[in-house]
Amino acid sequence: MRVRTGWAMGFVMLAALTVGASAQISLSSAVDLALRNDPRVKMSEAAVQKAQAALSETRDVYVPTITASGGYGQGFGVPTGLPTVFSLSSQSLVFNYSQRDNIRAAASGLAAAKLALTEMREQVEEDVVVAYLNLDSDERCAATMTQEYSDAMRLVSIVQARLNAGQDTRMNLLRSQRTAKQIELDQLNLQDEIASLSDHLSRLMGLSADRLTAIATSIPELPSVQAAAENVSQAYSPGVQSAVASARSKQQLSFGLNRYRLRPQMSLGINYSRIDTGQNGYATYYPSFAGKSQNAVSVYLEMELPIYDRLHQHQADEAAAEATRAHFETEQQRSQFLEGRFKLRRSAAELDKRSDLAQIDQDIAQEQVKVVRAQLSAASGSSGGEQMTPVDEQNAKLTESARTIDLLHAQFQLSQAKVNLLRQTGQLDDWLKAAIRISEGIPAPTVSH
Repeated sequence: MRVRTGWAMGFVMLAALTVGASAQISLSSAVDLALRNDPRVKMSEAAVQKAQAALSETRDVYVPTITASGGYGQGFGVPTGLPTVFSLSSQSLVFNYSQRDNIRAAASGLAAAKLALTEMREQVEEDVVVAYLNLDSDERCAATMTQEYSDAMRLVSIVQARLNAGQDTRMNLLRSQRTAKQIELDQLNLQDEIASLSDHLSRLMGLSADRLTAIATSIPELPSVQAAAENVSQAYSPGVQSAVASARSKQQLSFGLNRYRLRPQMSLGINYSRIDTGQNGYATYYPSFAGKSQNAVSVYLEMELPIYDRLHQHQADEAAAEATRAHFETEQQRSQFLEGRFKLRRSAAELDKRSDLAQIDQDIAQEQVKVVRAQLSAASGSSGGEQMTPVDEQNAKLTESARTIDLLHAQFQLSQAKVNLLRQTGQLDDWLKAAIRISEGIPAPTVSH
């Protein structure tokens, strides 16, 4: 995925120069930086390069090799070989039954490595997106908790005043104080989680920043659960497809090893040597050589027929067993993937309903605040009926804040399930393209102390 990240790289420089600062970054830039710097992606890219080299290696056996060798010295007695000063030789494979299967196996291995790279990139994308959505949700919760803590302290102050006036009990004061302390503890835990998420995102992107903050407007709207589940662009994930290609590679390698015995192999060779008999007794022992050319050239076509080779036979048996194991392992991965996607669809539908329920609870809490305020206004001019107090108003506000936080948690869980479902159905990249288009209208990231 190509992303225009001119201002994102400017953010990197600002983050490096700013100590103890917080920086904003859009979702698309966070994903792009992670894909550029995450070690898992780098390792997968190296695996693709290795597979490409392995494929080239299987084809290079047909390319002639050229070797030069030389040496000069003085000999005495019976010569044991041609007195060669230097030699040039070239040799290449002409035909081999097994080599065709070896090339197919290497090609399947390269396809498997590329699919594994795609799978790893999608895993990194999902990791970044989920962490980013979690960070955005927690920041919203933190803002709500700030207001909730203010309302809790206001409640403590009101109950304390009522207690001093003899209109309330110490038990209610202790309860209000406990509520405020619990909210304060929840704030500390939430800040720890935000710091952890910020650190996790920084490490994924290869940055060192004290604090990252999300830009809510850079997050595109997620599709509905039904749309995410039904618009399947691929039957299996790249990880499963990679396993299939890897199993095919092992099967083809097994075919090649089994076609080794009793099948001819041909190679072509050319050799040129420069002969010098001046420093030895070659002409004395071979007088017919005197006066002949000192250049020796040979061209040959060599054919081999392996008849009996237990080593290759056992290697073929081993490769066949490994290919069988890889085949059934792939079948298991297919089954697990389809089962996991089915369960995810069901759980996402359930989370969708839970989010709706949390939204209704939050709406009820908001309406309750309005009712209490209306009753307080009506009670100020009336002396009859049940009297509402400021304590009731603050309790209603606290309930509303709690329901808002519950709603944010439910919405994040639903978003996380949707993102996972988008990755399993092959739609995550399309959704991230919308984030890229949104980021083009976002100003450069700001750094604030």
